Amino acid sequence: MTDQLGNLSPGPRRLACSGCGTEFSCGLSGLCWCVTETARLPMPVDGGDCLCRECLRKMATQHASPLS
Repeated sequence: MTDQLGNLSPGPRRLACSGCGTEFSCGLSGLCWCVTETARLPMPVDGGDCLCRECLRKMATQHASPLS
């Protein structure tokens, strides 16, 4: 696959969730599952990588909940 400039487009990255270690793929071209995900988190500042869908939703819920 090539982009408009004729460069080869990278294929999906194989990742391990930084939360639980589950393997999944990420399409850097905008075809990743997270594009349609409603759960949102701020971008990690500590160099962390992507989360799987379950960890993203869990962490987003915890992030939105007030601390007791």
